[in-house]
Amino acid sequence: MNNDFSFQHAFETLTSHLSAVVFYAFNINDVSIPLVLIWLISGALIFTLYLGFINVRGFGHAISLLKNNKSTGVKGEITPFQALSTALSGTVGTGNIAGVAIAIGLGGPGATFWMIVAGVLGMSTKFVECTLAVKYRQINPDGSVSGGPMYYIKAALDKFNLPLLGSILAVAFSVFVIFGSAGFVHVNQGFVQVKTVTGFDNAWLFGVIYALLVAAVIIGGLKSIAKVTSKLVPLMCAIYLLASLIVIFTHASAIPSAFELIIKSAFTPEAGYGGFIGVLIQGFRRAAYSNEAGIGSSPIAHAAAQVKEPVSQGFIGLLEPFIDTVVICTITALVIILTGAYQTSGLDGVQMTSGAFASVFSWFPWVLMIALLLFGFSTVISWSYYGLTGWRYLVGHNERLTQLYKVFFCIIVSMGAVPNVMAVFDFIDSMIFLMAMPNILALYLLLPEVKTDLNAYWKNKQQAR
Repeated sequence: MNNDFSFQHAFETLTSHLSAVVFYAFNINDVSIPLVLIWLISGALIFTLYLGFINVRGFGHAISLLKNNKSTGVKGEITPFQALSTALSGTVGTGNIAGVAIAIGLGGPGATFWMIVAGVLGMSTKFVECTLAVKYRQINPDGSVSGGPMYYIKAALDKFNLPLLGSILAVAFSVFVIFGSAGFVHVNQGFVQVKTVTGFDNAWLFGVIYALLVAAVIIGGLKSIAKVTSKLVPLMCAIYLLASLIVIFTHASAIPSAFELIIKSAFTPEAGYGGFIGVLIQGFRRAAYSNEAGIGSSPIAHAAAQVKEPVSQGFIGLLEPFIDTVVICTITALVIILTGAYQTSGLDGVQMTSGAFASVFSWFPWVLMIALLLFGFSTVISWSYYGLTGWRYLVGHNERLTQLYKVFFCIIVSMGAVPNVMAVFDFIDSMIFLMAMPNILALYLLLPEVKTDLNAYWKNKQQAR
C-alpha cells in the first residue's frame, strides 16, 4: 500500500511538472496566456496569409468534393467522407458541450466571437496537415496505409539535412500520440452523466461494458472504425443540433440581440472577464482545444483516404474546424447565451449547458447523456487508431504487437470511469499538446511545398474545364 502511494505521488509530481512545462504561460493584465496556444494560433494565422486565405476561397470547392465523395484513386483504405467522419469523431466531443460553457463562463459571451475566428483560421492549418499526410503516406504491401505527422516530420527534416533530428521528432510524436490516445476523460465524463441522470453507480461495470463495445469496433481495424464513425458522426450531430435549434428557435426574437452582445462583448468586454485579452484568449483556447488544428491527430485518418491528389484531401480536411467550431461550438454558445444560463451562478461546464437546455426541456439531461456517450465513444475509437499508427511507427506492422496494443488500449478504457484520475487527465492533455510542437514545425518547413502543390492543383482544374 505504501508502494502504491509512492507510485501515485511520483506520478502526480511528474504530471504536475510536465503540465507546467507544456502549458507554460505568461500573464498580461492578470490573464494567463499559454505559449502552446500562441504556437497553434500563430501557425494558423501564418498558414492562412501565406496560402491566400485558402480557408475562405477553398470552402466552396471543399463542399463540392465532399458531395462527390468519390474514391479518385486505387490507393487508400477509406473514402474521403469516411476519413472526414473519422477525423471529426476524434474532435467533436465533450469539448463542444462542456468546453464552450467553460469559455463563456470565464470570458463572457464575447469569447464566442474569438472562438469562431480561431476556428476559421484553424481551417488553413487542417488544409496543410491533411495535404501533407496524404502526400507522405506509405502504402504497405497488404494495401493498408501508414500516414500522419510522424512521416512528414521525418521528410521535412530530411529535406533540411537534419535526418537524425527528424527521426527523433518523429519518434517523439509517435510516443506522444500513443499516450495521448487513452480515452480516460471521455469514458469518465460519460459515466458522470449516466450516474447523474440514472443513478447508476458502478464505475467498473460501466468501464468494462464501454471497453467491450470499443473492442467490438477497433478489432476490425480502420475500415471498421470508419464504417461506424461515418454513421455515428452524422447521427450524434443531428441529435445534438436538433435539440439546440429547438432551443434557439424558442428564443428566436432574442437572436439578433444575442449576436449583438457577442460582437460587442468581444471588443468591449467587462473587466470581470479579464478585459479584451481575457475574452480573446478564452475564445482562442476553446477553438484550439476543440478542433485540434495543429495537434496532428486527424491527419492520421485523412492519410488513408482513397485519393490521387493530396491537395484534394486537404480541402476536405479544412471542413473539420468549420463543422466542429464554427457550427457546433457556436450553436452551443447561442443556446447558453439565449437562455441566460451563463449568468446563473454555481453552474460550470456540462452543468451550464445542461441547465440551458433544461430551461426548455425538463427531460434534456437524458438527451445530453446520449450525446455525451455518442461523442465520447466516437472519439475513443478514432483515437485508438491514432495511437495504433504511432505504435506501428515504432514497432512495425507485426500482427501480434498490433493486437497487443488493442488489448492494452481496451484495458485502459475500462479503467476510465474510475474517479480520482485527474492526474491521468492532465498527463494525457500534456501528451496531446506536445504533439503540436514537432507537427507545427514540420508544417512550417513544408509550407512552400504545399503552396506549390496547391497552385499546380488549381492550374490543372482550370485546364480540365
